[in-house]
Amino acid sequence: MSNNVNDRSRRTRSYPAVFIIALAVAASVPRPARGEEGQTGDTLKQLEEQRTDAYARQLESYLGKLLTEEYVQRAERSWHRDYSSVDAYLASVEPNRERWRKVVKPPKLEKTGELERRPCPPLAELSGEWLFLPLGGLTAEAILVLPAGASPQKPAPLVITQHGIGSSPERPFGILDEGDHYHRYAAELVDAGFAVLSPMNLRSIERRNRIERLCRLADTSLPGIELVRMQRLLDEVAGDPRVDGERIGMWGVSLGGMATMFWMPLEPRIKAGVVAAWFNHRRNKMVIPDERYSCFLETTEDHAFFQGWLTEFTDSDAASLICPRPLLIQHGKKDRIAHWPQVVDEFKEARSHYEKLGIGERMELDLHEGGHEARTETGIKFLKQWLMEKPPTPTADFEITQRAAAR
Repeated sequence: MSNNVNDRSRRTRSYPAVFIIALAVAASVPRPARGEEGQTGDTLKQLEEQRTDAYARQLESYLGKLLTEEYVQRAERSWHRDYSSVDAYLASVEPNRERWRKVVKPPKLEKTGELERRPCPPLAELSGEWLFLPLGGLTAEAILVLPAGASPQKPAPLVITQHGIGSSPERPFGILDEGDHYHRYAAELVDAGFAVLSPMNLRSIERRNRIERLCRLADTSLPGIELVRMQRLLDEVAGDPRVDGERIGMWGVSLGGMATMFWMPLEPRIKAGVVAAWFNHRRNKMVIPDERYSCFLETTEDHAFFQGWLTEFTDSDAASLICPRPLLIQHGKKDRIAHWPQVVDEFKEARSHYEKLGIGERMELDLHEGGHEARTETGIKFLKQWLMEKPPTPTADFEITQRAAAR
């Protein structure tokens, strides 16, 4: 017993000795000079920044390659076009159209009240009206102008004129058009005998960024919401006996051009389109910075990025969902949204789908010497040809399918 007690005592007494030795050893280790602790922290922060930057570059390189270099092979696996006839072609791209619907994500919005009409004072000379249509918690709004002489006996073809991100429904008529980018093309359309519906979409980068964030949380998109707003207005206007509901076109500028490209694949009532200052080599435009054009990746325009867009829907492929309907692309060589030779290449790829169906004349490129603008002469000539002078492009089966999907 006594030996055990002595052993425990020796062990207990040894702890202070060990502690003293440890203190002595610690005291002998050189301490960092004043400020060296901060230097070590700064070095770690620098290393962490370098490590994170390297990871970010790795991610951007991986995704950039996925979206650009690997696009062609991915698209070849996704598209199975049948050019043996127009009907066979439409049937063959229907699965892609449904996947495009999942990119645009239009919500279900129904009319919840009667259409209201009010005068539009800035367009009093044209007897312009503001239209307001309640859609539950939203309201669809647009300006409607009918040409002189439009009547149930002589209904006018209709063109939807869609403004861009910094504009309003009045601007296509030449109102508040600083820089004259729109050249009064909506007013010129009225003079040429067209009825014009000019919808109000959300204006400004900041507003669209904010709302698009909420849309993503709700599994929809702002272009999808604005598509359905336009469709519900079109339900009303196409039923006006003074409007020829079988002859409807669309002409959008800038972000209005995006709306035209996004909406036509999902709205078969639009029989011909004009896309001004938007059509692009989409992979480069979205992903690859280049001093020859503005790249969306380098901007603050978060609203312009949509889930799944570049899985299979670069602009030439999106245009193949508009085919066989006539489509005119307007692009200015001085427009910094794109490097114009790349636009030409993308146009040729898009037109190839029309050519393989034997209808190459239905897609045209107006490559001009100007900038970010609409071109009234070529646009009106094109729409007169396809909405006034020739029978509208038949899309019966496609139209039935899309109307069912939209409901």
